[in-house]
Amino acid sequence: MTDRPAMQDPRSQYPRPPFPRQPQPVPGLAAKMDPVPDHGEHSYQGSGKLLGRKALVTGGDSGIGRAAAIAFAREGADVAISYLGTEETDAKEVIALIEAAGRKAVALPGDVTDEAWCRQMVADTVSGLGGLDILVINAGHQQSRESIDKVTSKDFDTTMKTNLYAMHWITQEAVPHLAPGAAIITTASVQAYDPSGTLLDYATTKAGIVAYTKALSKQLLEKGIRANVVAPGPFWTALQASGGQPPEKVETFGEQSGFGRPGQPVEIAPVYVLLASQEGSYISGEVYGVTGGAGVA
Repeated sequence: MTDRPAMQDPRSQYPRPPFPRQPQPVPGLAAKMDPVPDHGEHSYQGSGKLLGRKALVTGGDSGIGRAAAIAFAREGADVAISYLGTEETDAKEVIALIEAAGRKAVALPGDVTDEAWCRQMVADTVSGLGGLDILVINAGHQQSRESIDKVTSKDFDTTMKTNLYAMHWITQEAVPHLAPGAAIITTASVQAYDPSGTLLDYATTKAGIVAYTKALSKQLLEKGIRANVVAPGPFWTALQASGGQPPEKVETFGEQSGFGRPGQPVEIAPVYVLLASQEGSYISGEVYGVTGGAGVA
């Protein structure tokens, strides 16, 4: 007998399309998705890799941010999550899961397109947790637009501020609080390398995140702080159902991957844990693609 988990075929480990058509208003709620995403609520088991660390995860209410927050807590970290006020129901579930892991949780509802709030969020994290060791920039805005004339200046501005400006404001505010050994992890996308025609502004910001983080890593390594990028492929999150994909594409979302299905957020959480932990001590300025076999170029 052995305690080793049973091996599974990754192609059939999680739900495969077709999925029901399920449009939601922006920003969308994970609880209303069908099937409900697996963020690790019942499946992620920690082993103390982040014991005593203090983390801030933006967009921590659902999707990849939620999975990272749950994993961090179960690895022993105290966690602050930021989210929009309209995502309160999802956020409360995450706060409860962090506390159930025996860790301190800080809820930070607000809009990251507001510079003052981005800076206050960092201050509230440091105050609430007693410091900051891990920063995960994950909150994002994605809206599918079929042609360039449909991308309004307001659309473009919202995407840029959510995905790029907020990253800069939050990181700039956080760096003075980070000690040697700390880690910054940003969330880009396979869209940075192989953009879809309907995601013009979103893909642009994701390419920017890669460049920004690589440049930042060169600055911060002189302080003993590592910075890396995670570049997901098709993951089953509320971002997709709330306009990130056309409704008809949600029904077949992920079928084009080598696995024939989208990734579940829990499947990417271990990458965030690695990059946040001391086990990733020689990793900086890198892009980790988790794309369902598509790779990054």
